[in-house]
Amino acid sequence: MMGSASKTDKPHAVCIPGPAQGHINPMLSLAKLLHHRGFHITFVNSEYNHRRLLRSRGPDSLDVLLDFQFRTIPDGLPFSDANCTQDIPSLSQSTSKNCLAPFCDLISRLNSTADVPPVSCIVGDVVMSFSMLAANDFQIPCALLWTASSCGYLGYMHYSELIKQGLVPLKDASQITNGYLENTIEWTDEMKNIRLKDLPSFLRTTNPDDIMLNFFDQQMERSREASAIIINTYEPLERDVLNSLCSILPSIYTIGPLHLLANQIEDQSLRTLDSNLWVEEPECVEWLSSNEPNSVVYVNFGSVTVMTAEQLIEFAWGLANSGKPFLWITRPDVVVGDSPILPLEFVEETKDRSMIASWCCQEQVLNHPSIGGFLTHNGWNSTLESICAGVPMISWPFFAEQLTNCRYCCTEWGIGMEIDSNVKRNEVEELVRVLMDGEKGKKMKENVMNLKIKAEEACNRGGSAYKNLDKLIYEVLLSNMKKF
Repeated sequence: MMGSASKTDKPHAVCIPGPAQGHINPMLSLAKLLHHRGFHITFVNSEYNHRRLLRSRGPDSLDVLLDFQFRTIPDGLPFSDANCTQDIPSLSQSTSKNCLAPFCDLISRLNSTADVPPVSCIVGDVVMSFSMLAANDFQIPCALLWTASSCGYLGYMHYSELIKQGLVPLKDASQITNGYLENTIEWTDEMKNIRLKDLPSFLRTTNPDDIMLNFFDQQMERSREASAIIINTYEPLERDVLNSLCSILPSIYTIGPLHLLANQIEDQSLRTLDSNLWVEEPECVEWLSSNEPNSVVYVNFGSVTVMTAEQLIEFAWGLANSGKPFLWITRPDVVVGDSPILPLEFVEETKDRSMIASWCCQEQVLNHPSIGGFLTHNGWNSTLESICAGVPMISWPFFAEQLTNCRYCCTEWGIGMEIDSNVKRNEVEELVRVLMDGEKGKKMKENVMNLKIKAEEACNRGGSAYKNLDKLIYEVLLSNMKKF
């Protein structure tokens, strides 16, 4: 903790995450760590997500600490009171066009508020890179947080090169299915044998004006100019990729896994601040306690992944036919254009060894002794939480850099097995059996336990994540403060 300071001479960090669950969680962990080190925090959500958060956690759930405040800006999209992740392309386009002005207005208001220290630095999500433009306007330091994997970041960083080489956009839609994406791209020694299909999925377009292709190209270009990039990873996990990124980005701070670092904070008020946008069902943990150690398959495809009703049914019967107990989180919006309705005969057949819920505290679930494996979309938060809990994975990546994470889990780290995107019940059944009982499953468990130990070492006092947080604070975030 920093030394004593009055309310107005404390450092004040404004933290603005990307407006989706997977971006809010790691930013909140980082904000808690900064608060614990003596910062006044203003955490900025979109109005849409703020409404969801209050609905999920309770109307007073964020009024915990006077020096950890939550504020909002509009995302520029039409008003909605829905309870689902917004359309990503529309959201990305809107935030990049519409958020800078309201964000600057908010900083000006904060600077003129009595009893609140002036804003001394900004921590913005890489996908909210307008926050760096705002920091430049106010002449304060800005660090950008990349909430996903380093391997995903490197993939996005090479979008511009792939466009220059004429590999992207695709010439026609048939290249998605005719084997073209199987081609290996030889553009870095640190990412050997990577295929076009393993790179973040927004390159799978025939349209040179594609919103997401151009959005990420723009965000990557801006992040090259940032004075600091924070990555939610740890060096032993992604050392080769980080070496490659360091030649592109001058100032990288690997501070992760962020949730593991934040778990060390003992301040109970901080610990009660949570960012789940859906209501958690505590019965999940109670049900897990009725099962044997390492016996349950946990199934959760995150906050964005959607599937067809047919894919849902294939997963269901694959799980049923495996004979294993399972906890399955099915968000209300997980099926495209419909409710996730499972066959009655499936529900009847598995009722004595399954629990189906709409949302849960994933970290708590993964750390429960009864969990033996995780069927996941390989979002980076889920991947890191699984590694930190020592749980091997079956991977069904949906979009973005989940495909890159999957490749690394299955090929580089040996902690996952991939399911074909065109999911079939017999493949689900077979992979679940291998995961839970097979020799490959045992080897994956051994590998993930080794990575878990290294993650814990990184987050211990004196570990790399711990040291890099100190460096970030003193080299960047406090660089324009005369005190401290």
